[in-house]
Amino acid sequence: MPVDAPLQGLTVLERGWLSSNNILLHGAPGEGAVLVDSGHCVHAAQTLALVDHARQGETLRLLVNTHLHSDHCGGNARLQQAHAVPVRVPPGQAEAARAWDETALSYQPTGQRCERFAVHGVLQPGTALTVGSAIWQVIAAPGHDPHSVMLFEPEQGVLLSADALWENGFGVVFPELEGESAFDDVAAVLDLIERLPVRRVVPGHGAAFGDVKTALQRARQRLAAFRADPARHARHAAKVLVKYHLMEVGRQRHADLLRWAEATPLMASTQQTARDRGSLPDWSEQLVAELLASGALRQVDDWVLDA
Repeated sequence: MPVDAPLQGLTVLERGWLSSNNILLHGAPGEGAVLVDSGHCVHAAQTLALVDHARQGETLRLLVNTHLHSDHCGGNARLQQAHAVPVRVPPGQAEAARAWDETALSYQPTGQRCERFAVHGVLQPGTALTVGSAIWQVIAAPGHDPHSVMLFEPEQGVLLSADALWENGFGVVFPELEGESAFDDVAAVLDLIERLPVRRVVPGHGAAFGDVKTALQRARQRLAAFRADPARHARHAAKVLVKYHLMEVGRQRHADLLRWAEATPLMASTQQTARDRGSLPDWSEQLVAELLASGALRQVDDWVLDA
């Protein structure tokens, strides 16, 4: 498939970095469409409008999540309110979602928001999701998140990779921040992707791409650097947490941002992984200063703003 060839049977709603991409899989006439991932709750109204436009009159029969980080399932509740759509999630997170255990679901440790939604079933690795004439294979993809899955459609060679592979890397390897080994999982998933006859990747963030070989090379180089220096990965992850928080809230007073960092459990465990021996407020101040210097954030008076 040429890189610029249109993808058949699906619509990719490419979003910014606060919200994951949303992929609408179109069914046969009368069957209804399936949505893969729903973005962040801050963008839920926009997600609903985009999905309703992309449906072109199709019913929305199912919503599935590749994993339950807040940027991939934050629109679930709004879509359920509008369409009473059932939701299927990876099996490792189904019970936590049904009980709405915000610690197990990562929202409390990361200091992020997500609106509660109902779970109706699981997206089991090793099974298939049929939408129209397309048969999407459900593939386990641990690493970034231990419960994450990808979807692969072999006829077109399309992989919905979530955060396992981006054009320029992959998502933060969250288990590593809590002392659990997961870099090997990342490597194994990259090897698995290489073995599949993938011709086009639709990542969880960023544009679809066709040069899979080069993307895998970049991802492996990044992984090798993190393996050689886990503290580097931890420091990168901490900056991602701060940046993501500012994307979520838009702006915050500098002192309140530091208080947020001090109250966020994953920031403390990430500091330990980074082997920083200072106080958490001092470390957080350093991270904010570096994000400001790089232009990732900006400051106006005592307000820190997303850039």
